[in-house]
Amino acid sequence: MTVWKRVFDLLLVLLLLPVFCAIAAVVAFLVFVLDGRPILYGAERMQTPTRAFTLWKFRTMRAVAKDSGVSGGDKESRVTPLGRILRRLRLDELPQLFNILSGDMSFVGPRPPLRVYVEAFPGLYADVLRARPGVTGLASVLYHRREEKLLAACRTAAETDHVYRTRCIPIKARLDIRYLRHRSLCLDLVVLGRTIRSVVEALIEFRVVR
Repeated sequence: MTVWKRVFDLLLVLLLLPVFCAIAAVVAFLVFVLDGRPILYGAERMQTPTRAFTLWKFRTMRAVAKDSGVSGGDKESRVTPLGRILRRLRLDELPQLFNILSGDMSFVGPRPPLRVYVEAFPGLYADVLRARPGVTGLASVLYHRREEKLLAACRTAAETDHVYRTRCIPIKARLDIRYLRHRSLCLDLVVLGRTIRSVVEALIEFRVVR
């Protein structure tokens, strides 16, 4: 991570921290009241091809003894009503602000992958993870909706894994590598702007449905 990118992340965190902490406190209270404990969900993700870290989210699914792989239609029954709203508005990712503070993540970059996929595609992720993983990224704003639809149609864990490996990883990796080639403060601001717009659009859709 370049010095300018780290400085940008820290300045943005300091600017947003009061608002984000207030929103996070409300979300944490709702998760506790409606879904119980644990409030947070910690999952291993890869920062580099050899270094893992714990990514934090607000819990959106009913806990099970053992969980693995990406989320698809096979896990849909475990998502709580509140969890669906948090995911749609991306509020489940608010705790990743502390991942940014600790230096594990940046605001913008490739979404941090699971170890199993890094080990399955070492050459690919050696390129992708030259950038610090981000809360959002070029692949997130350009491909997230399509990825959601593909995985939502899966009915078993094996099908979800197959679709993710064959149809999602290659496209997301190409977009992440494109980001690497053209990364700049301007591009980061564009990605952040697109992310905010998608959240606003999701909020409008939610209010219309309600």
